[in-house]
Amino acid sequence: MRILLVEDEPLLGEAVATHLKKLHAVDWLQTLEAASGAMQAITYDLMLLDLNLPDGGGLDLLRSLRKSGQRIPVIVITARDQIRDRIEGLNSGADDYVLKPFDLDELTARIHSLQRRADAMPNPRFMIGNIEVDLAARTVWREAQEIRLTAREYAVLEYFARRLGAIVSKTKLEEALYEFGAEIESNTVEVYVSRLRKKLGSSAIRTVRGLGYRMDP
Repeated sequence: MRILLVEDEPLLGEAVATHLKKLHAVDWLQTLEAASGAMQAITYDLMLLDLNLPDGGGLDLLRSLRKSGQRIPVIVITARDQIRDRIEGLNSGADDYVLKPFDLDELTARIHSLQRRADAMPNPRFMIGNIEVDLAARTVWREAQEIRLTAREYAVLEYFARRLGAIVSKTKLEEALYEFGAEIESNTVEVYVSRLRKKLGSSAIRTVRGLGYRMDP
């Protein structure tokens, strides 16, 4: 999952970005202008949006996104604790509302819950052949035997799992897995696909020549 974090408080922004980068690609930006520019270049899976930013209010960006038809899940993170502020945020198109200070593990759980809803996957456990994936527990099993995956291997599997039957290009995988400025080797995607095939079975991920990869249900 690739997340856009829009937060101008240095300590909080760094803490959130560092925590989430254990599992996801995170681009941390501190202004509305920078966030708008990033969204024109990258397709994000979720946004964490502060309300008070140096160049304006976060709700202005949120309203603009919803007016243009963009359905990206948005979690508002703010110190505003009045009921009317929460109502305004939700009415402007926010999917969730988290008050500062917050627990980072709770934020992660909210992100995963919201992503499941956005993907129309209310049941976080499902089968891919003889492989059972639990998106909530972030575990993978085959016939009662847990398959150990690294954080990046799981991220690749999760990306495919949310797009079963669809062709996924190498470029899209790189965009989903790595933030701005990350150094990516030319064969990085191939390496992770190869590792997953060894752990899940050679037919788990199919190569579609000239287009990318596909994981079938």
